[in-house]
Amino acid sequence: MTARERVLAALNHRPPDRVPIDFSGHRSSGIHAIAYARLREFLGLPTSPIRVYDIVQQMAVVDDDLLDLFGVDTIELGRAFAREDRWWHDWVLPDGTPCQVPVWITPERDGARWVLRSAAGRIIAQMPDGALYFEQTYFPFLEGIEDFATLPDAFAESMWTELASPPGPIAEGPDGARVFVEGAKTLRANTDRAILGLFGGNLLEIGQFMYRNDNFFMLLASEPERAHDFLEHLVEHHLRNLETYLGKVGPYIDIIVFGDDLGMQTGPQLSPAMYREFFKPRHARMWKRAKELAGVKVMLHCCGGVRELLPDLIEAGLDAINPVQISCRGMDAAGLKRDFGDRLTFWGGGCDTREMLSRGTPDAIRTHVHNQIRALHAGGGFVFQQVHNILADVPPANVLAMFEAVRTM
Repeated sequence: MTARERVLAALNHRPPDRVPIDFSGHRSSGIHAIAYARLREFLGLPTSPIRVYDIVQQMAVVDDDLLDLFGVDTIELGRAFAREDRWWHDWVLPDGTPCQVPVWITPERDGARWVLRSAAGRIIAQMPDGALYFEQTYFPFLEGIEDFATLPDAFAESMWTELASPPGPIAEGPDGARVFVEGAKTLRANTDRAILGLFGGNLLEIGQFMYRNDNFFMLLASEPERAHDFLEHLVEHHLRNLETYLGKVGPYIDIIVFGDDLGMQTGPQLSPAMYREFFKPRHARMWKRAKELAGVKVMLHCCGGVRELLPDLIEAGLDAINPVQISCRGMDAAGLKRDFGDRLTFWGGGCDTREMLSRGTPDAIRTHVHNQIRALHAGGGFVFQQVHNILADVPPANVLAMFEAVRTM
């Protein structure tokens, strides 16, 4: 099988010729730039600029030589863009490692922290000295004064919605549409990897980005009509963007990635009843429309323990869920495969990143990965990915052991 055929077989619940592998195919399957620099040195790969395409999470662009070495079957649509040096400028990682970031993002020093500003000049994110990631500092609707008709203006003042990874502004402006389409078309013609298009379409999380988590939960619980009004404006905004997005690149991607972290370590952030009232109908509308427009598979990036929500997510039209956070309550791999494996692809769950990958020995990691694959791979419906991104402190020998273990199954 080609890489694309392998991934699509898994998504269609057919046994592929080997375990499909995702590494850096989206913004929750990659590697922190500090860990990436150490990994390349450990493997003896040529020195190349460490490019941080997602500055919030400090995620590195994984170079083609490493994708080839690990037998990776996926690639993110954004890798078609900002390939030239002119799109990058120099910065430095928290451990002092030189790196590059997109030219449209300019970190500034502000006392004992790095800050990022919106186009209007407001500080919307900070990374204090000693930290490894940026955190949101401004919530547009925090004071409870919102204008739903101007949601795009609010998006421009929120860290998660404003700080774009490639293509970012490359796909904007008078010539942006042509550049976006041509980049996607060229990538499709030059890779046999399955192409993931990162759309987003977040609902619960956008509420949290706008109001702050605590306030948005109170809004859902105490003012349901106002919450529905916000979410209806939001889903209409997403649907308009979805029409435009898939109208341009739909023919060139295989999977569209939506996002909404619905879970915590101990279970869902909200009850199944609340999910059904506020979010399920709106997820269903977006996912159905994506399939109508482009015939793509729908993946939801959804952290945490969400077992109780899986029946509703499947009914809403979900094809694959990621990252399958196996350390959370109810997320045992064997039980998930038994109860949902005929209807849902588990894109992840291949290696625990919270404890095993960071603190385990290479031998323990190999055994763990083999056990996870045995639990999840039978009959298709599984794409290997470690649970979320590889963090900055993960030893490179552990990363190598993980990918070696997949290839020996």
